[in-house]
Amino acid sequence: MSCPVWRRETLPAPVNDTLLTVSGIGAGAAATAARALIEAGATALTSWGMAGGLDPALRAGTVFLPSMVISTDGTAFATTAAWHERLSAAVASMRPVTRGKLLTSARAIDAVASKAAAFHDTGALAVDMESVAIAQVAASYGLPFIAVRVIVDTAHDVLPRAVISASDSGGVHIWRLLRALALAPADLAALVRLARRYRAASRSLTAVARAGPLARLAFPGVGIR
Repeated sequence: MSCPVWRRETLPAPVNDTLLTVSGIGAGAAATAARALIEAGATALTSWGMAGGLDPALRAGTVFLPSMVISTDGTAFATTAAWHERLSAAVASMRPVTRGKLLTSARAIDAVASKAAAFHDTGALAVDMESVAIAQVAASYGLPFIAVRVIVDTAHDVLPRAVISASDSGGVHIWRLLRALALAPADLAALVRLARRYRAASRSLTAVARAGPLARLAFPGVGIR
């Protein structure tokens, strides 16, 4: 059995029975990647990556394993409960785990006031731009689904406009980022702060990966090659 993890690129050979692909930014790219994984033989889907904090209590690097993913139009999908519980227990032995609702937004929520409003209006603790799309694909095929997200920018952080300007469906383009910084040099301090947050988030994602193959946690008793 294969348990796919959300990432981008062409599909490599499975590692520990897990297929990996990096979708890039946004719902459309995420849905396309999820369907490609299923066509390659995946039997469960994981939305894996980073998220922005909406709850002021969440710090950069917090491991967030949502029990539900929602969108601004009211769409909601529960993550697969048994898989979620097994993963939470495995990760909690190494890092504290936060649970709750994850909001998927069509646009980056970049301002502190906008994050506060989203937190108040939805009750979601964090926000990304992909998870609902992946959950929707999983539901359409009747497959298990979970999300693994780590907080990068907190509820107190303003996302640098230079980063948003440099982003598209494929990710952040360095040459666009440099051009945006040239036009808005005041964003540099916020960008340096975001880089520190990113390093903390990356360490937490590594810790989650060390909890063991997601396929084993999704399908207990299944041998991993």
